[in-house]
Amino acid sequence: MEVTEIKIRNYRRVDRKTIREIGLQSSILGEHRKTVFDDEILADMLTVYFTDYEPQSCFVAEKEGRVIGYVLGTRDIRKMRKTMEYRILPGLARKVFSSRQFLRRNNFILMKSMLSSFVKGEFKVPDFASEYPATLHVNIASGYRGKNTGSLLVNHFLEFLKREGVSGIHFGVLSESAKRFFLKLDFEVLFEGKYTFLKYLSGETLPHYVMGKHL
Repeated sequence: MEVTEIKIRNYRRVDRKTIREIGLQSSILGEHRKTVFDDEILADMLTVYFTDYEPQSCFVAEKEGRVIGYVLGTRDIRKMRKTMEYRILPGLARKVFSSRQFLRRNNFILMKSMLSSFVKGEFKVPDFASEYPATLHVNIASGYRGKNTGSLLVNHFLEFLKREGVSGIHFGVLSESAKRFFLKLDFEVLFEGKYTFLKYLSGETLPHYVMGKHL
């Protein structure tokens, strides 16, 4: 697939369903995701802030009229955190309890594992929001990865942030391959850690890197 075949454009409301589907394909819960949350809940966790509260900071990669990837972002991660805390997470909690998803066995195990990770200090991460106020989430549909689409999306988003006068960007990644990808785009590792709370599903400890870049 040639790079010239791919078009990067602004997100449109009609793209919302496809973006949610691509996000679910790449969830860190993998094949186990439906044993923890329904797809609607998980898709909301992954994408709803970006598509519903800051769509102007979202872009898609399109090939032959089909959306094959996206970069969702925010210019102000502190604003995003407040919106998540006060508007999005309470609604998601109501959905989880009203649908009785909290009774699923893997939900109990997940909560226990997350508590263990919390006690171990795995969630203690420096706050980089002042120096690197923006963040992003990028994903490519299965079958289109490894063809430079991710680089096109990330670079497009960085140019958007520069035009908006944003001074820097940071975000977390949970794999060595993602770390290598962003190092090639001249990001640096701001923080290194690990997560063990999903080991009961995957059998593996996840590396956790916070990547950052001045703009």
